[in-house]
Amino acid sequence: MRGPLFYSKILLFGEYGIIKDSKGLSIPYNFYNGALKIDEQKTPSTHNSNQNLKRFAAYLGSLEERAPDLVQFNLDRLNADVEAGLYFDSSIPQGYGVGSSGALVAAIYDKYANDKITVLENLTREKLLKLKAIFAEMESFFHGKSSGLDPLNSYLSLPILINSSDNIEPAGIPSQTQSGNGAVFLLDSGSTGETAPMVQIFMENMKQEGFRAMLKNQFVKHTDACVEDFLTGDVKSLFRNIKQLSKVVLDNFKPMIPKEFHSLWKKGIETNAYYLKLCGSGGGGYMLGFTEDLDKARAALKGHKLEVVYSF
Repeated sequence: MRGPLFYSKILLFGEYGIIKDSKGLSIPYNFYNGALKIDEQKTPSTHNSNQNLKRFAAYLGSLEERAPDLVQFNLDRLNADVEAGLYFDSSIPQGYGVGSSGALVAAIYDKYANDKITVLENLTREKLLKLKAIFAEMESFFHGKSSGLDPLNSYLSLPILINSSDNIEPAGIPSQTQSGNGAVFLLDSGSTGETAPMVQIFMENMKQEGFRAMLKNQFVKHTDACVEDFLTGDVKSLFRNIKQLSKVVLDNFKPMIPKEFHSLWKKGIETNAYYLKLCGSGGGGYMLGFTEDLDKARAALKGHKLEVVYSF
C-alpha cells in the first residue's frame, strides 16, 4: 500500500504575526513530500514512524471523544494498518519550518477521516475554516498548539492567503518567471529548531507592552504590506517592505535567529544583496531569503546552501 503524496509548505509571510491576526501567505513546496506506506517486514528504519503513528492514533481516538461533532475517523482501519506496519515515508526535514507534521496530518485525514471535506468540492469559507479547525486539533499532538495552516496547505496543495484567523482563502499568486533575477530562497542553518520553545519565548515577550506595540506597529504592518505587494506583483515596494521586516526581526526576535547568522542577517540589510526572514518559528532549520539579484546573493552567501523556491 502507498498513499498519495503530500507536500511540504513554506509560510512566506506571517510567522508569529498570524498569532496576532496579521496577514499571512503560505505556499506548497513540492521539493519535499511524504506518503503513508505499509512496511510488512517492519524494518528498523520505519519503526520510529510506526510507533509515532501508534501514539497519534490513540490521540485521535481521544480527540473523537472530546469533539465528536468536529471529526470522526475510521479508527479500526487505522489501528489495523498501524499493526500491519504503517509508517510515513517522508523526505521533509523535521524541525526545519517546512511542515513535516503538517503533511503527515493531511495524509492521515485524507485516508482515515469519515465524511471528509475533499479538495474537489466547492471550498466555501466555512469548509476551509472547518478543515483548519480539524487540522489544528490533529496537529496539536505534535506541537502543543497549532493553527492548522500547515496541514491545510499540504492537504489542498494551494497557496493560502490568511486575512485573519477566521478569514482564509485560496490565493492566486503571480506566476513565476524563469528569466528574472529575483528569487525567494531557503538558507540552511544546519541545525533543527524546536517550535514549542520558540513560541514560548514569543508568548513571554508578548507580556511586555513595548513588544506588543512593536508587533502591531512594525512587524504586522510590514508583514501585511509584504503580502499585498507579493500578491499584486509590486516588486519594488515588496523589497522596501522586506528590508524593514528583516530589520524588525533582527532587532526584536534575536533568540529565534541562530547566533552564527546574526552577522549574516545584518550584512544582507547593509549591502542590500539579500534580506533574511524567519521561516516558521526559527531557532534553527531554514531561514527565508529574498533577493532582487540571485547571483549577487549567492556571491555574498558563499559557502552556504541556497535552495530557490520561487523566481520573479
